Amino acid sequence: MATSDQLLVVIDPVARHSDGEAVRIAKDVLSAGAATKVCLPEGPEEFARALDRRGSRRPVVVGDDRALLRAVTLLHRRRELGATALSLVPVGAALSLAGALGVPTGAVAAARAVLDGVERRLDLLVDDSDGVVLGELRIPSLPSVPSQRDGMPAGEAAPGRPWVRVRQSLVRTLAARPARLAVPPGPGPSRLRVEVDGVTLVDLDQPVEGVSVTPGASGTAFVEVRPVSVGAEASPLEARGRAVTVSGADFRYRADAVVAGPVRRRTWTVWEGAWGLTVPASG
Repeated sequence: MATSDQLLVVIDPVARHSDGEAVRIAKDVLSAGAATKVCLPEGPEEFARALDRRGSRRPVVVGDDRALLRAVTLLHRRRELGATALSLVPVGAALSLAGALGVPTGAVAAARAVLDGVERRLDLLVDDSDGVVLGELRIPSLPSVPSQRDGMPAGEAAPGRPWVRVRQSLVRTLAARPARLAVPPGPGPSRLRVEVDGVTLVDLDQPVEGVSVTPGASGTAFVEVRPVSVGAEASPLEARGRAVTVSGADFRYRADAVVAGPVRRRTWTVWEGAWGLTVPASG
């Protein structure tokens, strides 16, 4: 059997607790079409160990957007992402990133795409602390929730909700550094300097309502800055480039589903074609 037909199916514990039926369906479809080894990690250390021991098997993550982000982050930090094509069967409540990346959000369709799909090479935003962004970066409009690091949300487990306790376990053990549990301010104008490839797009003298950075194509990111309007609505400032630096007073940012910070300066660089994701074959 070809290497591509050897699958390592890593089932995120939150997916098992939140939608066991979808997990069972995905396992059945994958097992019917390929030789599979199924791993049921109970925490981030086991999750990482399963990926480390994948050998020649193609990794398939069964879980939500955070599970995908966790897998990409682990492989990136081991500098193994470029040689490893990932597959995803989305299961859970947070699936917007998976859908935006072209992965079907139904268990059957996603599992069939794992078996019959093609690898799509995607750009990656990597910051100067080795964090990654798969979909979109937003500054500074954030909800009033504790800050998060390394792909995990912070919070207390609710009694009688085992999947929340599982997520809390992931929070405690996966984070590479202690989280700073400060509550971010409500949405409002900020004074930030935004530089794209060394050219200043907006400076500290111009308050802004928000900044967004999205990996584009051919190794560039699309940057949009929304200045605070005075009188007539201000037009967004737009640019494309390979490196984006934001600096100013302490600010937080949302990278995919993760809230991070506060920081005073951060640079994101586009890594062209840095990772591969299996998506349905066109046509």
